Amino acid sequence: MPDRRQPDSPTDDNPFAAPPEGRPDQPWQPRRGGDGGNGDGSGLGDSGGQRGPARWDPTDPIQRRARYALLAGMWGFFFGIFGIPSVGLLLGALALYWGISALRGKPAAATGEPGAPKGLDALGPAARPQRTAAVSGLVTASLAILLAMSSYGLQLAYKDFYVCRDDALTKSAELRCNTLLPDNVVGEVLKVRR
Repeated sequence: MPDRRQPDSPTDDNPFAAPPEGRPDQPWQPRRGGDGGNGDGSGLGDSGGQRGPARWDPTDPIQRRARYALLAGMWGFFFGIFGIPSVGLLLGALALYWGISALRGKPAAATGEPGAPKGLDALGPAARPQRTAAVSGLVTASLAILLAMSSYGLQLAYKDFYVCRDDALTKSAELRCNTLLPDNVVGEVLKVRR
């Protein structure tokens, strides 16, 4: 487009532009970090010698288990709420195992020194997201297991009601099963409606 002006600055770093007149072609080189190039080529945007934020590494078993704990605990809680306690119990138990093993596990590059930190502490500041995921997985796993156990406990405590309700052939026979429930909040929740 003829109405656009081309930049005249020598700092134009367009990788596709032709070299200026008088300068020979140079082979392509990757750009430096986002801070204008600090010369080390790390691309992490180092400031004061500190590493950038940790990235998700699927080959690290600690990070993998922390994420698995979070996902399994969350889905176990949802299955417990939606009335499928067997799947909720299974996912809750898996999330509990993965969360504990993520908090106690050794990183892939751990040294065998006796005074070296273990578990997520060995990752240093990069351990914060993994620790949060593992603890969240433990919390949701505990809730999923609690929901599954309370569901099984209700079915065991009020077994006569559930058998009566499942064996009832008519609506009136099903309504008669309400006499097997106690007169409290649990009885009001489980009561067969008209």
